[in-house]
Amino acid sequence: MRQLLLTVMTCFFLTSCGNQSSLEAVVDQQSETEKLNAWFEVKYEEGLMMSPLGLTFQGRKERYNEIDDMSETAQLETLQWKGNSVQEMKTTFDYSKLSDAAKISYDLWEHQYESGLAGKAFMRRGYAFHQMNGTHSFFPTLMMNYHSVETEQDMKDYVSRLSAIGGAMTELTDQAKLAALEGVRPPRFAYEIVVKEAQSIISGVPFDTGSDDSSLWADAKAKTAVLVESGVITKEQGAALLATTRSALVDNLAPGYQNLIAFMNDDIKNTSESAQGVHALPDGAAYYEYRLKSITTTDMSAEEIHQLGLDEVKRIRGEMEVIKEKDGFEGTLQEYFAKIRDSKDDEKYYYDNTDEGRQAYIDDATAAIENLKKELPSYFGILPKADLVVKRVEAFREQDGAPQHYYRGTPDGSRPGVYYAHLSDMKAMPKNELEVIAYHEGLPGHHMQISIAQELQGIPKFRTQAGSTAYSEGWALYTEALAKEMPNTYVTLGSDFGRLGSEIWRAIRLVVDTGMHHKQWSQQDAVDFFAENSPAPLQTIETEVRRYLVIPGQATAYKIGMIEIQRLRKISEEQLGDKFDIRAFHDTVLSGGALPLSMLERQVKSWIAETLTN
Repeated sequence: MRQLLLTVMTCFFLTSCGNQSSLEAVVDQQSETEKLNAWFEVKYEEGLMMSPLGLTFQGRKERYNEIDDMSETAQLETLQWKGNSVQEMKTTFDYSKLSDAAKISYDLWEHQYESGLAGKAFMRRGYAFHQMNGTHSFFPTLMMNYHSVETEQDMKDYVSRLSAIGGAMTELTDQAKLAALEGVRPPRFAYEIVVKEAQSIISGVPFDTGSDDSSLWADAKAKTAVLVESGVITKEQGAALLATTRSALVDNLAPGYQNLIAFMNDDIKNTSESAQGVHALPDGAAYYEYRLKSITTTDMSAEEIHQLGLDEVKRIRGEMEVIKEKDGFEGTLQEYFAKIRDSKDDEKYYYDNTDEGRQAYIDDATAAIENLKKELPSYFGILPKADLVVKRVEAFREQDGAPQHYYRGTPDGSRPGVYYAHLSDMKAMPKNELEVIAYHEGLPGHHMQISIAQELQGIPKFRTQAGSTAYSEGWALYTEALAKEMPNTYVTLGSDFGRLGSEIWRAIRLVVDTGMHHKQWSQQDAVDFFAENSPAPLQTIETEVRRYLVIPGQATAYKIGMIEIQRLRKISEEQLGDKFDIRAFHDTVLSGGALPLSMLERQVKSWIAETLTN
């Protein structure tokens, strides 16, 4: 209000009361914008309170003893709530009186609903369980890493959640059964991996008489021990809590997982021996079109995306040829790829497949991130407050050659962001890719973008938590190339080749994702194209192709988002000339939260116009 008063007074003296309509317009704009932003805060809180897990990810403890309702009915009710809120927004606020930033917020709120509404027809086309962080592995990860325990009540809530997970697993398994009746099943390999992972989660003490504790039981014991050792509870209270934990695991959680395992073991015979893209599903073509539009936030067709991928693969291969020649290798590029793949025992290319080698990977990734931190102030005005740690993926969900990934921390920084690495097979983790992956998952990639978004002030809270795959993955891929502009990065030919290997990987995705889901390529067709154009280990390639099969369209977001951010930067440089400031450009891209690409363009062009007038 004080800022509004100062603005009004300034306008008053500047106009000398000679332009009353202009003054009123400024007042109306600020008033309408402030009212809309206040409304967003109320609606965001309403929506967040519907999701116990959403609250937990925010570091809050309301509804700490619950998990989300996973039923289709609950999903439809949430969509209806969002639709009602959009209608309320349209009837309550005058769009023409909003500031440019508020208009983006307004449009984003509506976009989120429209995207959800478009997906309503395909609720049973996605796979509830698959090998890429499926729901079965999400729940243990949640309990171990996100349900913090500081009080006795926190531990009681932990036990309640363990009990609720069993029911949720049964509900989700029932949904998988309904989808199967409609002819929707993930590929056979997904069944096999999910059964293995689910069995791993309920193996060990207290689920069986094995000598080792299960991951969840070990976690519960560790959290209870901390409470006892710190004097928060007595030993007797700790023992009582562990007794109820044991019961929750054995009597409630385990049956939910056993139900899933039994269903998949029985239904696997109905899957095809060879994996197929979603073109083989009922409404498969329409579903894939929806997925591409939702993921890329563009209107690009599968054919256009496929051709873009082919063009990018060709361009990047040319840059790889240059490095191959600098390295003194006289064979073909494919032979150069083979040399890297086949040098499994050469410490120049791979870490030892030992615990020492795994720790070396974590140490080197951490060092690469710490080195880059020093350069950030030259390229960014806004810097993240939250810390970042590098960890090995938990044993129950670790897979040989699976891709690294990032989990966000809390908005207040009390829980750091985590860069997770699959380290079960170090021969699937070439050294030359360590640096580029650390930049992508950590700084200045995912951790920087997501942490800054969560810490933003002055925009509605919902925008700080919004997600857009093309934006976030496009940003992370953009920063792989950005790091090349910074001192002391990619200093060896190997690491620079690794950078190109990472970029061509994302270009290949455009080709093979659309190839399998649109052009009806086989899994082997995709593997062959990938191997022909990438030095990645074959096991990694096979794991990657399987990823695209169970999450259709997601892999196309990276390159499309990167190219758009690079295009916006080029436009900014050309139009601003000497006024172009790389720090201001990056701050503009990051200061609005994750946006659909068309809205990001609006934000950047607004900044260009403002900069030109100053």
